[in-house]
Amino acid sequence: MTTAEPTDVATPSKAGPGRPAAVAGRSGKSAGGEGRTLNVFSHAFLVLWAVMAAGPLLWAFMSAFKTSGQILDSPWSLPDGISFDAFARAWTKANIGQFTVNSLVVVVPSVLGTMLLGSMAAYVLARFDFPGNRFVYYLFVGGMTFPVIMAIVPLFFVLKNLALLNTPHGLILVYIAYSLPFTTFFMTAFFRTLPGSIAEAAMIDGASHSRVFFQVMLPMAKPGLISIGIFNFLGQWNQYILPMALNTESPDRYLLTQGLATLAVSQGYKGDWSGLFAGLTIATLPVLVVYTVFQRQVQAGLTAGALK
Repeated sequence: MTTAEPTDVATPSKAGPGRPAAVAGRSGKSAGGEGRTLNVFSHAFLVLWAVMAAGPLLWAFMSAFKTSGQILDSPWSLPDGISFDAFARAWTKANIGQFTVNSLVVVVPSVLGTMLLGSMAAYVLARFDFPGNRFVYYLFVGGMTFPVIMAIVPLFFVLKNLALLNTPHGLILVYIAYSLPFTTFFMTAFFRTLPGSIAEAAMIDGASHSRVFFQVMLPMAKPGLISIGIFNFLGQWNQYILPMALNTESPDRYLLTQGLATLAVSQGYKGDWSGLFAGLTIATLPVLVVYTVFQRQVQAGLTAGALK
């Protein structure tokens, strides 16, 4: 009578697990290699993008400390020394200082007005159901697709008839209307992510709708407000078409974009290239400062909707 040897049963059981382990090991190495290749490619792309974005800014900032002769002879070399003469000429002789003040007078009230009106409209659209809610919402969405250049001629005559042409408050109203659709669209999505139970508790305690909005919901929407405020500031600070069409009567009232364009044209006759780069640097610094200060709030506002 014959019996099966124990080795006959044990051999397949050892061979079976051994082969998948080898296959898993090879697939793990392959996946790891693909992951490293993808990481190298993505990091290289990000470095290239950073160089393309920051390179021109650094070059303009470096050229502002050179003389015009040094810029033409060796445009890529470092400046021989630190001199702020070009900034002084751009601020006074080129009138960049006055243009910067004019831009602040227009942009600061327009950003605040856009944030106030946009957040109020967004809160109503996000929290209240009424006939025509979706229609009004899609009107704001459609406003984002309307090119501003098509409204230049009607805007010109509207402001002229209202005696607002070539005035700062006329530009403020136009900037608010121009930025309102995107602000309302962005803040509507943000208000929908906020918990409604807190507003309901405030209403039960006797708070009015305006008090709930200003004292409860608006502070909760602070990350979104800062994010959309930065976007509005960038767009309105760099706006060129609207002031060129609606603010051309007096050069003393030019905004910074108009002043830089005038300065760039005049350099073809004067050759003060270092002054031009100094003016560009002065125009760029407020944007960099604002974004640097509120960088974390911007990131929190952009990711808040995804984390809710």
